[in-house]
Amino acid sequence: MDYNFREIEAKWQKYWAKNQTFKASNNSDKPKYYVLDMFPYPSGAGLHVGHPLGYIASDIYARYKRHNGFNVLHPMGYDSFGLPAEQYAIQTGQHPAITTEANIKRYREQLDQLGFSFDWSREVRTSDPKYYKWTQWVFIQLFNSWYNKTSDKAEDISTLVSIFEKEGNTKVQAVCDDDVQEFGAKDWAGFSDRTRQEILLQYRLTYLADTEVNWCPALGTVLANDEIVNGISERGGHPVIRKKMTQWSMRITAYAQRLLDGLDSIDWPQPLKDSQTNWIGRSEGAHVEFNVQNEDYKIAVFTTRPDTIFGTSFMTLAPEHELVAKITTAEQKAQVEAYVEATAKRSERDRMADVKSISGVFTGAYAEHPFTKEPIPIWIGDYVLASYGTGAVMAVPCGDQRDYDFAKHFDIPIPNIFDGADISEEAFADKANTIIGNSDFLNGLNFKEATRKVIDELEKIGQGEGKINYRLRDAVFSRQRYWGEPFPVYYVDGMPQMIADEHLPLELPEVEKYLPTETGEPPLGNATHWAWNTQTNTVVANELIDDKTIFPLELNTMPGWAGSSQYFNRYMDSQNNEAIYSEEAIGYWQDVDLYIGGSEHATGHLLYSRFWQKFLFDMGIAPKKEYAKKLINQGMITGTSAIVYRISGTNKYVSLGLKSEYEVEELRVDVNLVNTSDEIRVEDLRNWQPEFKEAEFILEDGKYVVGREVEKMSKRWFNVVNPDNICEEYGADSLRLYEMFLGPLEQSKPWNTAGITGVHSFLKKLWKLYANMEEAVQPTADNLKTLHKTIKKVEEDIENFSFNTSVSTFMICVNELTAQKCKSKAILEPLAILVSPYAPHIAEELWEKLGHQESISTAAFPKFDEKHLVENSKEYPISFNGKMRFKLELPLDMGKDEIEAVVMAHEKTQAQLNGREPKKVIVVPGKIVNIVG
Repeated sequence: MDYNFREIEAKWQKYWAKNQTFKASNNSDKPKYYVLDMFPYPSGAGLHVGHPLGYIASDIYARYKRHNGFNVLHPMGYDSFGLPAEQYAIQTGQHPAITTEANIKRYREQLDQLGFSFDWSREVRTSDPKYYKWTQWVFIQLFNSWYNKTSDKAEDISTLVSIFEKEGNTKVQAVCDDDVQEFGAKDWAGFSDRTRQEILLQYRLTYLADTEVNWCPALGTVLANDEIVNGISERGGHPVIRKKMTQWSMRITAYAQRLLDGLDSIDWPQPLKDSQTNWIGRSEGAHVEFNVQNEDYKIAVFTTRPDTIFGTSFMTLAPEHELVAKITTAEQKAQVEAYVEATAKRSERDRMADVKSISGVFTGAYAEHPFTKEPIPIWIGDYVLASYGTGAVMAVPCGDQRDYDFAKHFDIPIPNIFDGADISEEAFADKANTIIGNSDFLNGLNFKEATRKVIDELEKIGQGEGKINYRLRDAVFSRQRYWGEPFPVYYVDGMPQMIADEHLPLELPEVEKYLPTETGEPPLGNATHWAWNTQTNTVVANELIDDKTIFPLELNTMPGWAGSSQYFNRYMDSQNNEAIYSEEAIGYWQDVDLYIGGSEHATGHLLYSRFWQKFLFDMGIAPKKEYAKKLINQGMITGTSAIVYRISGTNKYVSLGLKSEYEVEELRVDVNLVNTSDEIRVEDLRNWQPEFKEAEFILEDGKYVVGREVEKMSKRWFNVVNPDNICEEYGADSLRLYEMFLGPLEQSKPWNTAGITGVHSFLKKLWKLYANMEEAVQPTADNLKTLHKTIKKVEEDIENFSFNTSVSTFMICVNELTAQKCKSKAILEPLAILVSPYAPHIAEELWEKLGHQESISTAAFPKFDEKHLVENSKEYPISFNGKMRFKLELPLDMGKDEIEAVVMAHEKTQAQLNGREPKKVIVVPGKIVNIVG
């Protein structure tokens, strides 16, 4: 009986698909368990062996939970909107939907090949109108909501309108824009409809505003911070500049404190929690307003050290600050404009990271110190960010290193008392007393008392107040792209209106060009049918726009994170076309029990999705404040790159052992061309890429040996290993076991294809173990001991997500049972179940051969019985004059005299004594026997 893994795996993959073996019910007497993977973006390259790591881990746990009697939801789908498909469309003219469909088909084939127990009946695709209908629907709910600080939750906008009608906005405690004007009930009644809409936009949870964004001219779109590397776009390597644009934004700042507090209630990795905590950036301090001399403008700053206000020597504004152009003097205008233009070419991330360089320009303007009324020079510098705090700082050189370095660099006067001094309560108290002429102002006060004193004084003169600040900014939600969710928005007199829920989805229109229009509009500006008829509630031709009943539609699309912000809930009832999910479905599944995905999403998807969840909870739509109880970040499988060495300035390549003799350049080549001895066939290399066709190769011992380096598995480094090739040669079960065997789930580990032969040999040995199985054979004590120690270890490993040690345990178990010549069905049957989560194909085949007709996934997980590990005998070392000569297995309950009698009667003892009488026999029960001659 040969182990034909190709036939076995194809057979059971077909069986699972036909029988929908892993389809979960939305209502069951069984306890629920929801296992979720971060769904993939389907690229044209397909999966490499690094991608399935998290999927294999989640699949093991999902299968384990089914064995333990749970109704398991384990879905999969595709994050199928995005920039790569759009860029490919621009290059080839092929519609993104076509390439996306082809890529999804490729991914599905690969995922099925690996034997995952996904419930494919719940598949979602973010680019499917049936799915993004509900993304649009959530957007509308956000638009129709405001955040009430008093109730500390989102509420329907109608409740805010009701307050305005009764008493205006003077008593409203809301998260809103900073520049909201106060008005009374009579004012509200007298406002035009447009004015009311403009006011409500300042309160809505999604709103239009002028925002500083990362603009990539070459791609014609706004980019998120995580789409930029070293000031250029991650895709294409194009320059990115800072630019102010009218954009849709999400008022995530309303949830800043709740997003922080919620981290205490979820079992997520601490580094990830720390990332979110730092990104939200809560700090306590004071909001201070400095008047600009000879102007009506005020510069607002936030400081965590209001007690240092008397050390303020100058102010620094972000180059993008709205007051820069207004306060800059004529003499400084050219310098300032040139600096602002140069800064716009650097991303905020680069500016934050660059702590060494010092640059800035004096505006020529001065602010007035709130207490001393002394003039304070106003500078601009790129170390201040418009998106952090107020975009302005009061610079205290003695208290902040960057302020001090900046002052020294530009020779800005610093009072001697502060020149290079550290912050100290005494120094600031003395300075305050000297300036304000009040010896009791800060004297004798500790930090907290001095802070409170300064805030009180600022409040008295109307130039400040105590405040809690967050680093978190509202999230820009517009993208100037084609391949994304359309906003369900049309414009009447320039004001946004929502398409009614019953007319969703608003589907993406066809366009001839995927680039922005010649006039700079987003790609949807190329659509000829992109206007909304309010009478028929349909999309009609642009030429029919009359601004009476037919209006223009929004030209921007939503960002990539829109579709991933509630997909975990949609999975619970993904085929429901009447609601985002039914009460029955959400009531049963509630939330995700286990979520596995990459740590790179810490401050993107995972923060935004928590925001959406809390909003949906406030509105009574989602049942939980947090959607995932436990999250695990899987590590990365790295590739071992292959490097060839080109002699600089030539087309000659030298083997690894000879490279020290030359000045060489390193080039990476396809790792699949290299054998296990790190040798590459020159002819293969010549045929791989044209640049090697006519190259000269200098060999060592007739071979070309490549260099090796472990780095991220990537097409860029040609070190990608295709899982299709591994499955063809060794099988999916071997791949699954090997990926787990590489090391702990959370850690990065290098891939080495040569290592997979070990687990493949194990599977063949496992298969052979069942060849001679006999149902009537009773298990021996050794058989039972081996089985139950395996049950115990595997169960502990799975519960602790220590999958790598389980694979070692299986190997030990099979080796022991093989040595024991185990044939007992009572042992081999539970062993198949133990192996099933890890190697499901071979387990299903063995289960069938054991006489079962149903899938092994329905079988109960074996129960550990401690009695089989209780030792009832002892292997005694039998020594003669202190030297061990042989061993003898004896019952543990045997007495001292009995032990001596049995040992002395043994033929090996008699042979050692050779007829001599021993002088003494020393017996220590449970330990040793020593015969002294």
